[in-house]
Amino acid sequence: MEQTSEFHTVRGYQLLEQNKKLLTAAMEDYMEMIYRNILVEGYMRINTLAELLNVAAPSATKAVQKLTKLGLLDYKKYGIIFLTENGREIGRYLLQRHNVIEMFLKNLGVNDNVLTETELIEHNVSATTLHKIDIFNKFLEQNPEINEKYEKFAQNYSEA
Repeated sequence: MEQTSEFHTVRGYQLLEQNKKLLTAAMEDYMEMIYRNILVEGYMRINTLAELLNVAAPSATKAVQKLTKLGLLDYKKYGIIFLTENGREIGRYLLQRHNVIEMFLKNLGVNDNVLTETELIEHNVSATTLHKIDIFNKFLEQNPEINEKYEKFAQNYSEA
């Protein structure tokens, strides 16, 4: 998973807000997965996307066609999927949003179902709250003694 040193919300969030009425949570998941795969392989194929998201290929094709119409992807039938510039910015934002929420949950001590919990939260968090969570994560990273105190407190609290 790509970890970023600095979280940038403005452009990705603006693009996401412009498309909010058009992008469902599922479409955001498609964009995030396409972005993740393109970071590694440089491109994405429908079958790979379907496998990674555990959906049928026709469902992936339908979503990709919608995202192409929105100008976020460059895709020709039976071809390779690429991100447009706007698609890349939204994908980057979505992956960063995911990573910030996941790190926050891990900092809280959530160990079971972290991916599921992250997925449930990430589609409903505002950019302002996300930015505050990111700052908090960075604070804990720079002050590990605080995190250790919290972990001890949480452990004692759970045992009480």
